[in-house]
Amino acid sequence: MPTLTWVGKDKVVNHHHDVPFKVLQQQNRFNAPDDSPANSTDNRIIHGDNLEALKSLLPEFEGKVNCIYIDPPYNTGNEGWLYNDAVNDPKIRKWLGQVVGKEGEDLSRHDKWLCMMYPRLKLLHRLLAKDGVIFISIDDNEQANLRLICDEIFGSGNFVTNIIWRSSDSSNNDSKQFSTDYNHTLLYSKKIGWKSNRLERIEENNAHYKNPDSDPNGDWFSGNVSSPNPRINLTFDIISPNGNIIKPPKNGWRWRKERIDEMIERKEIIFSDDQTRIVKKTYLKDQSGIIPSNIWWDIDDTGHNRNAKYELIKIFDEFKTSDIFKTPKPTKFIEKVLKISCSKNAIILDSFAGSGTTAHATLKLNAQDGGNRRFILIEMEDYADTITAERVRRVMSGYGEGNKQVPGLGGSFAYYTVGEPIFNPDDTLNEAVGIDVIRNYVAYSEGIRGEDQTPQDNAYTPYLMGLNTDTAWIFYYEPKQVTCLDLDFLGLLKFGLAKPGTAIIYADKCLLTKEFMTKYGIIFKKIPRDITRF
Repeated sequence: MPTLTWVGKDKVVNHHHDVPFKVLQQQNRFNAPDDSPANSTDNRIIHGDNLEALKSLLPEFEGKVNCIYIDPPYNTGNEGWLYNDAVNDPKIRKWLGQVVGKEGEDLSRHDKWLCMMYPRLKLLHRLLAKDGVIFISIDDNEQANLRLICDEIFGSGNFVTNIIWRSSDSSNNDSKQFSTDYNHTLLYSKKIGWKSNRLERIEENNAHYKNPDSDPNGDWFSGNVSSPNPRINLTFDIISPNGNIIKPPKNGWRWRKERIDEMIERKEIIFSDDQTRIVKKTYLKDQSGIIPSNIWWDIDDTGHNRNAKYELIKIFDEFKTSDIFKTPKPTKFIEKVLKISCSKNAIILDSFAGSGTTAHATLKLNAQDGGNRRFILIEMEDYADTITAERVRRVMSGYGEGNKQVPGLGGSFAYYTVGEPIFNPDDTLNEAVGIDVIRNYVAYSEGIRGEDQTPQDNAYTPYLMGLNTDTAWIFYYEPKQVTCLDLDFLGLLKFGLAKPGTAIIYADKCLLTKEFMTKYGIIFKKIPRDITRF
């Protein structure tokens, strides 16, 4: 498989492992007014670097996100607006200096963009559920590069399609070469063989179904009777009722002779008036939906960039958000993404949240079909609260006045910031984050299943972190003292009939001999040395 090489790649390929795990800190919560419609409530908006935020989501959401939609910077070279599109934001420049080093000073804008995207895509891949998919909108500046690194991260066999979306409703007559009227949206799945949801049929899809012979099964149209591939065993003559010999198509018939005879008997296959060909009836009643196309050219169906700007202006009539977001996505576009990709109870993640369109579309779709889709948004820019979260507040509670008033969609969300790291620079545990956060981290990093985890308030010991019939995990940690695994501590552990065969005990020191621990099924792990980093 072809791979892409760029300056700095060796520094970022495994950088997602080195990103410090930081704790998400809830700052506030917003609930729609009591008289609002029902909508999803367990939603989140996170302000902070999306690399750190994605890492912090792993304990709770690894392998659980059903649909990811991201609209990352397109790397156009335009540096004149707030959401910097040349990856020259001071935060990114600082990050490149720390991760790539002095080499980063000479990177082209394409090198910088790839260095920024690669570790973020690696974490997004970990967050995706087994049946999950990711949609990535991009233009021609980085589409080819993005395709290659996604092939590398997700697997070339997991590429589903490249959706071509008509993003402009009018041609740019000022262009020196070609008017750019579309964007790409690359779609990858976590597993090979993913199938999209079918879209609801509309009147246009059914227009070619007729019932000229008053068939009791209803409207139908003439389906294909030819095999898609050459098949010798499907190559045979059919004799019509008046004795005409009907020769097979080039590749043969679509079905075996016995099957065709059955369909003729049931009148699913009929003969043309002159009995020189057969007609297969495909009934409207048997059609469940439309397989989505990868060309989204109908502006009424998916909207365009100008629609998206109008949406923002209606929500934020007090200032010009269009000065910040030059090419936002319309909610119709994201709604279609969600319709074809996930269930009504999906978890949806957008780690380049921008103006919050993904949350808006999620809430709208829930309101339409009674779904309970949940969103997680991440935005690193300072407008995360004043625009991203504020848009969601207004959409949930309603906005506008008079005949322009738009009713609220309901729902709620919690607003987070990226807080303290679990580990201090000297590799000790950061006690400022609290014992509950530390215990949760250790439980996740050590692979203790959720159903085996125990709270501090349990029947055995406050140090118990997890328990099943085979293993007990005991986190013997005190913030202000050194803990020691010795006979006195073991004497405090009383499991009764629930005693497992193995006890994994975390402590600062251990005074037990290896022979003793082997005899009694004890495994010692030193704090913090033996706590897994992820």
